[in-house]
Amino acid sequence: MSRVAADTDSIVGLPREVSVASRDGADLRPRRLGLSGRLFLVTVAFVVVAEILTFVPAVANYRIEWMDDRLAAAQVAALVLDGRTAEPVSEALESRLLAGVNARAIAVRGAGAQRLLATEPIPERVADTVDLGAVTTWDSLRGAWRTLVSPVSEPIRVVGQGKPGFGQVEILLDEAPLRTAMIDYALRLAVSSLIIAAVAAGLVFVVLQVLIVRPVRRLATNITAFADAPEDAGRIIAPSDRTDEIGQAEAALAKMQRGLADQLRQKRRLAELGLAVSKISHELRNLLTGAQLLGDRLEATADPSVQRIAPLLVGTLARAIRFCEGTLAYGRAIEPEPHLAPTPLAPLFADLPDIAALANRTVAVETQGQDLVVLADSEQLARALANLVRNAVQALDGAGTSNPTVRVSASAGPEGRVTILVSDNGPGLPPRARQNLFAPFQGSVRAGGTGLGLPIAAELIEMNGGTLTLDETAGGTRFRIVLPAA
Repeated sequence: MSRVAADTDSIVGLPREVSVASRDGADLRPRRLGLSGRLFLVTVAFVVVAEILTFVPAVANYRIEWMDDRLAAAQVAALVLDGRTAEPVSEALESRLLAGVNARAIAVRGAGAQRLLATEPIPERVADTVDLGAVTTWDSLRGAWRTLVSPVSEPIRVVGQGKPGFGQVEILLDEAPLRTAMIDYALRLAVSSLIIAAVAAGLVFVVLQVLIVRPVRRLATNITAFADAPEDAGRIIAPSDRTDEIGQAEAALAKMQRGLADQLRQKRRLAELGLAVSKISHELRNLLTGAQLLGDRLEATADPSVQRIAPLLVGTLARAIRFCEGTLAYGRAIEPEPHLAPTPLAPLFADLPDIAALANRTVAVETQGQDLVVLADSEQLARALANLVRNAVQALDGAGTSNPTVRVSASAGPEGRVTILVSDNGPGLPPRARQNLFAPFQGSVRAGGTGLGLPIAAELIEMNGGTLTLDETAGGTRFRIVLPAA
């Protein structure tokens, strides 16, 4: 009995120390709900859920163990009774034995005899009977819930198998001491669970802070700093020695930043060069225009030598002026936003033969499907078609093709699109021209060409929501324009 009482006293004394620790740790909350704070809260939540899933069965199991301890103490009391068979048991001794067991009555059966220890009359009814030899998990959970939520004033009957020499042991217990012990145990278990959750969450927080949060924060800070001055090589991230996903992200970011910085520096140099070229072309165009006027006067001279040289001079000056005009047109800051509206193709196709005649009167232009209507800016679409037709005529010029012809046809396509084909029966494009077809100043294969017609046409078509591509053909060249139908 003294051992049982000592255990009980030690259990009762523990909660006061643990509760102080819980009060000390109650203010450990994240002040910011950043990535680290959210990870901390999620970790605490998962640990608390796991503790709750073990909390209820633990409390129910404690109730059964408490009753089993009372049965063990009752058997000790029965041994005391057996040792005093020669003397009658006094009422004071019975009271002390029952008080040590915390029971109203003890009944022990075995060896064909039965002993009953009670100082009060046995009550006619009990609130509940618990058979420790046949209790199930559900019975223990239900009994623990009832004891904590709706305690009863009547005693409960606990039945269990005794030790060797005892057949069966029964005790009548008041539920109040049991409920007090269960509440005390539940509080201690809850406090210890919260402490475990806080410690585990703290350790996970530190690990995640070192392994994930700080490297991610370093990446974010570097990206922000690089965005402020992308051409500054000093702001490119230095990859760490990590071989995991974060290390791979750092290496990829450094590679991307170096590539972007190089491209931006190159584009800045090209922009400065383009501005200088535009200024030079503007002044050169003015000078060449004056020279062209002088060439026109030379054509009127009767000298045969001048008559032979003047057309060559005028043609050269005209090509130089066109090159300057093309450079100035491409070097403009930005094309105006297109005014999208239903645009009939008939008036645009009607102007194409005249555009071809200005470049070469021997090239014929055939049109088909001009009854269709597209959704586009009429002026920008006319410029794009004029560039394509002019390029086709220039490709046929001097190619030696019989019946040189440029065909422009339009047809309705699927999903509300209109396809416009601009083709010629010339020799086709060489592989070198295909590689840099839409690159400014690089796609021309004709002497004196600027290489700006196709880039300008492609930009205008894309601004109007369409596409410009080159078709693979057995002979000649064919460009495909796809625009939305009106």
